[in-house]
Amino acid sequence: MAINDLYSEGIARGWQVLDASAFTHDREFEADVIIVGSGAGGGTSAEILSAAGLKVLMLEEGGLYTASDFKKFDESWAYSKLYQEGAGRATSDGAIGLLQGRAVGGTTLVNWTTSIRTPAKTLQHWAQAAELRDAGEEQMRPWFEAAEQRLGIAPWAMAPNANNAVLRDGCDKLGWHWKVVPRNVRGCWNLGYCGLGCPTNAKQSALVSTIPAALERGMVLVHHVRAQRLLLKAGRVEGIEALALHHDTRQPQGTKLTLRARHYVLAGGAINTPALLLRSQTHDPHKAIGNYSCVHPVNLSVGEFDKPIEAYHGAPQSVYSDHFLWPEQGIGYKLEAAPLQPLLAAIVLGQYGAELAASMAQLSQAQASIALVRDGFVEGAAGGRVRIDARGEAVFDYEIHDTLWDTLRRAYLSMAELQFAAGAKRVRPIHLDAQAYSSWAQARQAITELPMRKQRTAVVSAHLMGGCAMGENRKRCVVNSYGRHHELENLSVFDGSMFPTSIGANPQLSIYAFVTRNATKLTESLKA
Repeated sequence: MAINDLYSEGIARGWQVLDASAFTHDREFEADVIIVGSGAGGGTSAEILSAAGLKVLMLEEGGLYTASDFKKFDESWAYSKLYQEGAGRATSDGAIGLLQGRAVGGTTLVNWTTSIRTPAKTLQHWAQAAELRDAGEEQMRPWFEAAEQRLGIAPWAMAPNANNAVLRDGCDKLGWHWKVVPRNVRGCWNLGYCGLGCPTNAKQSALVSTIPAALERGMVLVHHVRAQRLLLKAGRVEGIEALALHHDTRQPQGTKLTLRARHYVLAGGAINTPALLLRSQTHDPHKAIGNYSCVHPVNLSVGEFDKPIEAYHGAPQSVYSDHFLWPEQGIGYKLEAAPLQPLLAAIVLGQYGAELAASMAQLSQAQASIALVRDGFVEGAAGGRVRIDARGEAVFDYEIHDTLWDTLRRAYLSMAELQFAAGAKRVRPIHLDAQAYSSWAQARQAITELPMRKQRTAVVSAHLMGGCAMGENRKRCVVNSYGRHHELENLSVFDGSMFPTSIGANPQLSIYAFVTRNATKLTESLKA
């Protein structure tokens, strides 16, 4: 079955898509609204603003890749082309690996499609801690429904693959909560390689949904361009100074762009947006920019079964458990499954030589469970901070305090118990000092004795949130309850950096819903 190349067809019809790596001289652009970033927030705001008749220009650091590029299922290519820093982004101490998209479509291009609403308890916490207004569960309901309808978000209707079935079966055996994952797909082929870009255009990423809709209405998309700094004057943004990048997107190629608009939307993600504001030396009276940056610290456990699991096939995530998300005391965590494509597996297993070869030989029988820790809600787990170095590059400091280490240990225990309950013959927490344990009793004893330290405990995250918190509490919030900057009247932040804490759920649907709400209000203001 042939898959249409939306962009080749669209450009032939007149879509304005420009590759800045090919620019040979400095350029100037003007628009009603300039959007920096093309992910969940950028794409959603572009569609809404352009539908209102506003002239929109979108900037993206990464390249433009389409379904024809993804059909190779090439992990090495995908990580180098579609992820920030070649999938090598990490906290400043290297203790937490960070996966973020960097191409047209942003992280929506490479995420695993899980689309869960912001929990009501999270919304309540934001109302108290950040004084976030008009964002209770009932107030947000229509915005979530609008995003779900727009992007085909619904509970996965097919049976879970064996990897997710382990999570379901273990929960059933133990009497734990579990639920089917809603996914943003239409006509999904159930291939399982969502993290490498969808080769069938089934995933409703910004690449194939909101951005094409905006391009149809005249939006200009410029990729291979880095927003270097905002040009500020008298409490307003006067323009953006940007750099065209080489085709490999690693270095500037020598030409500059100057961009001017009535309004500016930052949607580059929860590390890049705070860094841009810091590079621009924006007024920050309470030193809030970059603060309360959260990640959902994630640890992993791999179970070995005596039957095929083939965690590299099928919808990557179709079952989740919130059994431990809201404990009466301490920090909660969400349980999910993770796919194990070969290169990804070889990285996360933390082994080498003969040991790694033996594990890879058993990959078809391996199941991966993960725990997403809900950080940012309590003292001792209030998140980290984004700053910039002497060159203006983003640096993310994140300290794992004792309360988080305790939570990660409890998560190891939960995952091991679940995997054994589902029939695993061996379970290995992904920790440099752990082994493969052959019983729940053995695993429980060993996990309670593991040294929970940086570089020994494998911690990763694909969920970056905060750094430009949204709310009316100006001591901790950079933007107001609708994403408008507190200090710069013609600037909005519409990405994951606007969340006051982590969410306790995969963040893409929260971004879609809040940006649908906030961009709609911005449109009303600009059209008034």
